[in-house]
Amino acid sequence: MPTLLTFSPKVLSASLARVVVVGRQADLETFVRNGGLKFVSDVDHDNHVVPFATSCVSSLSPSEFNGDSSSVTVPRTEGDANGKDAESPSLFCRFCFVASPNAASRYNSVVRPDALARQLKSFMSSENGKGVEQFQVVYVLPENDAPTASQNAMTLAFSNGLSRALPTYTRKGNKQETSTKVAANVTFCTLDGAVFGDDALYANVGMVSTSIRQCAHFVDTPCNELHCTTFAQAARDLVKDLPVEVEEIVGEELVEKNLGGIYGVGKAAENPPRLLILKYTPEGAKDTVALCGKGIVYDTGGLSIKGKTFMPGMKRDMGGASGVLNAFIACVRMGFENNLYCLLAIAENSVGPKATRPDDIHVMYSGKTVEINNTDAEGRLVLADAVAYAVEKFSPSVLVNMCTLTGAQGVATGKLHAGIVCNDEAFEHAAVVAGRASGDLVHPLLYCPELFSQEFKSSVADMKNSVASPKNASVSCAAQFIGNHIPEEYLANNVWLHIDMAYPSFSGERATGYGVALLSQLLALKW
Repeated sequence: MPTLLTFSPKVLSASLARVVVVGRQADLETFVRNGGLKFVSDVDHDNHVVPFATSCVSSLSPSEFNGDSSSVTVPRTEGDANGKDAESPSLFCRFCFVASPNAASRYNSVVRPDALARQLKSFMSSENGKGVEQFQVVYVLPENDAPTASQNAMTLAFSNGLSRALPTYTRKGNKQETSTKVAANVTFCTLDGAVFGDDALYANVGMVSTSIRQCAHFVDTPCNELHCTTFAQAARDLVKDLPVEVEEIVGEELVEKNLGGIYGVGKAAENPPRLLILKYTPEGAKDTVALCGKGIVYDTGGLSIKGKTFMPGMKRDMGGASGVLNAFIACVRMGFENNLYCLLAIAENSVGPKATRPDDIHVMYSGKTVEINNTDAEGRLVLADAVAYAVEKFSPSVLVNMCTLTGAQGVATGKLHAGIVCNDEAFEHAAVVAGRASGDLVHPLLYCPELFSQEFKSSVADMKNSVASPKNASVSCAAQFIGNHIPEEYLANNVWLHIDMAYPSFSGERATGYGVALLSQLLALKW
């Protein structure tokens, strides 16, 4: 990958191409004043680093929305061992300072990974093109825990923002980028320059960061490379060295096992639809969690076709599946203590002779029948099968589904906050807290089955798949369709969390890896 990230409490001290220091402006000023940069051994701190860095940091002007950045280059105290001329970059060290925005309300992450991702991009790429550049990244933690995040959680949120800034997928130059041009070591420090955190913290943050970048890599990959078959194989490859059992139900076997929703959505595609199930059952487990993800590798809209304006970008419609898959992997690697199941409902919503038609009726795994009135409301169909299957087969006490489900999510909760619907108030609050702590933000929406189930009334089936009125809490209605396929007795005694992350899953034309940090914090880390 273009940039290799390592998280370590051991700060690199010499022969650095760059030192990137990140934090709130006031914290950066204190850090520099307290000698926090003295870990760099081959520069003159008294005459060069401290005065230049102090001036550089004081010149920053972060706003409420954007951070700010600046840099200063200082000479090394030792000449180049290879006798290069004085213009050689190796004879200098560049100190880069990134100040986070000066506002973070109670609905936001105090770390502001959204803004840091934008600011960090310019400092995280190769500059000299001559071999691998090595540099040190330092995140300066505030003196105390914030109301919305502990210091431990801030390390997670920062790594989330940094990971977003470093996408790994590219086909520029007709090649896939696999070589490492930049090697960055990431360390967390307190205001006095002391290293923060133990080896376990760095290991966990590193595993989550790797999964965030892998999640984004999948979402950035087009369907001609990552179709139903290759996505499933990629998931298998990721877990082959983990204590995970894999089951896969493919093509016509879906019909045999009554998974009519997944089959109906994907049957027209060249690569058959499937339900991929990953099972992690550690010894001594006392509880069970199931994660279900919408894995629509491409969404044309089906016969209710999207058209040329809305179809580009629909490679990202498997963002929910990629998020739960990579969160599952991170949790397993971190030693999750309970049973954990990951169900990926994978299909391509294509157009062809076998495509589902409006007016067709599907029989779902729940046993309920669905009249199709919109083939572009397909994600709820595959997820309805996945959650019903998870409940029947694994009896989880916590059931989570994540999906790029509705455009209405962006209207309701915006570009950065996923919309969540939950039947349990305490777990809903826990998800909001985990979102602020991890930087994968969420905001609760209505859970009100008695009001929204009526939107799906059908005269010939148990329900339709799309609402009668688009102006009646559309995100909650879409969630309720999925909820209609979960047994009422299950919902009365267990937790169901629906996460619609259609807009947070991408920024511009790049995936964000959304959901990995959120679920890692909510289920495993709990910082």
